[in-house]
Amino acid sequence: MKFDWFVIPFLAGLTFVFGFCCIKFYLWIQRLSRGEKALLKKHFFSPSLWVSIKEIFNESLLHRKIFRTNALLGYMHTSLAFGWFLLIVLGNIEVKFYSHYSVNPPYVPIFLNYFEPNTAPHFFGRGFRFLMDFLLLIILSGVALAYLKRFQPNRFGMRRTMQHQVLDKLAIISLWCIFPARLLAESFSAALYHNGSFLTNTVGKWLSFLPVDNLIYPAWWGYSIVLGIFFFSLPFSRYMHIPTEVLLIILRNAGIRSRYFNHPFQQVDIYACSRCGICIDACQLSTLGYATQPAYYLRSLRYKTQHNELTENCLLCGRCVEACPVGIFSTDIRSHERTLGHEMNSVHYNFSKNIPKQKNVEVLYFAGCMSHLVPGIKKAMTSILNQSGCSWSMLDEQETVCCGRPLLLAGQITAANQVIMHTRSLIERSHARILVTSCPICFKTFKENYRLNANVLHHSQFIKHLQDEQRIVTQRISAHVKYHDPCELGRGMNVYNEPREVLSHIAHLLPTNHEKNKSLCCGGSLGNIFIDVDSKLQIATNTLQQMDIRSADYLITACPLCQKTFSAVSPIPVKDIAQLVADNLLLANAENKNNYAMISENA
Repeated sequence: MKFDWFVIPFLAGLTFVFGFCCIKFYLWIQRLSRGEKALLKKHFFSPSLWVSIKEIFNESLLHRKIFRTNALLGYMHTSLAFGWFLLIVLGNIEVKFYSHYSVNPPYVPIFLNYFEPNTAPHFFGRGFRFLMDFLLLIILSGVALAYLKRFQPNRFGMRRTMQHQVLDKLAIISLWCIFPARLLAESFSAALYHNGSFLTNTVGKWLSFLPVDNLIYPAWWGYSIVLGIFFFSLPFSRYMHIPTEVLLIILRNAGIRSRYFNHPFQQVDIYACSRCGICIDACQLSTLGYATQPAYYLRSLRYKTQHNELTENCLLCGRCVEACPVGIFSTDIRSHERTLGHEMNSVHYNFSKNIPKQKNVEVLYFAGCMSHLVPGIKKAMTSILNQSGCSWSMLDEQETVCCGRPLLLAGQITAANQVIMHTRSLIERSHARILVTSCPICFKTFKENYRLNANVLHHSQFIKHLQDEQRIVTQRISAHVKYHDPCELGRGMNVYNEPREVLSHIAHLLPTNHEKNKSLCCGGSLGNIFIDVDSKLQIATNTLQQMDIRSADYLITACPLCQKTFSAVSPIPVKDIAQLVADNLLLANAENKNNYAMISENA
């Protein structure tokens, strides 16, 4: 069996990282519940496993999501990940042609040019050498781009990059040295044995003035050492994401999610963060100088250095989740952590009074706390509902009723559940088939936390159905409007088309620079109680500037919180979609009062 002492650093590092990952993955999987383990086992023996394999190939190797962010950035990551993967695969295939053993040590394909220096004269040898040189060139171009990105991130579409710690820097430097070291060792070999191809032969000729005989062995030692350093530092650096992302994809496609803080899936999420820094530019708090983005937050959780600002200073708008190439739900992790500090001193909302009997109606309208602070929305919905001809009532007209989401965002789960139980009882006593709410925050909460029999609709969806059923008729005006997608309605609940269809019936809808899943937050998020009002208004101002709203007559949104926040800084009038509809209602046909067609459960 072929062996030389210089392979020890590589072999030791590879053994260490393989053992570390096996133990770490085993401990995570062991902590899963019995039901979650059953889901994982079922996933491995079902066609859905191919979905995971496809995603691993597309995202872990080809980095498709990063390509969508920036093509040059995507090429940099792909050249390193997929290029190195192909280099290993091709190296193992090449070994089969020159080895007399059915099984070879893992270091032989890596150092084949040392152990088999006379491969090039063969026909297959020349082909393999060309492919190996070509892949090495691709990887070296990725290394060069990675080096350039450190100093000129703007060339890669990034305004800011991650500030790395010592272990990350050690891993990065060793990674940058691996492939130049391989090029040097194989070029020395090509200079002596002429066993290279277009790249290594050329570099070998350039280096032939050096004492190659004396330098080739130290060059192979150097290549092995930098590989060993990288493998030993990998588990403690950002590059632990390489193996962990594979496990994350498998667990996610098996249907496993975090259910509480420090859940094993959450730990996999934390280790799967590559700290690529894409979330930094996506986060609007970075424009204010805050370094609380998921890359920093998840790192602090991993090394147990977190503090309150990293947990609390987040808009929970979901832009980072949308931008994350790994698909880490960092907002869920923050929400789970917030329960730790607040549940101990949670305020209680024990509603002990008798709940009055509600009038039976077809449609129950819930204005929500924020709509009461923006009464124009409540007034507009009253006009629309009266014009529609349906039987309706307002849930929170006489008394204060809350959906419970502010308490959930603050981590006060016990108090939130008490509020939810009270509000659910009020809704159920109305026997309404449809619950309509004006607030996307309430809409998301009713959908995800209430398990109601009623069909829950945001008022933009409800208005769209009223238009389709011709239960309301609006006049078309000559005004130009731009629409802002609220975070909770868009990224939170994937409602993008209905508001646009409603607006297109009334006015000229203009596109904005940031739409749909790329929409910017208004800054007034209830999820952030860390920053002051001036900071929130600064975010709102920046958002309006980037949306370039001055060419429109009105800015339209579908969230009372967004309207209230934008109205404080907007150079043009800001209206809720319901207000624009109510302002342009035509008198309905009298038959509508008696022939209201109910919206189906599947609408």
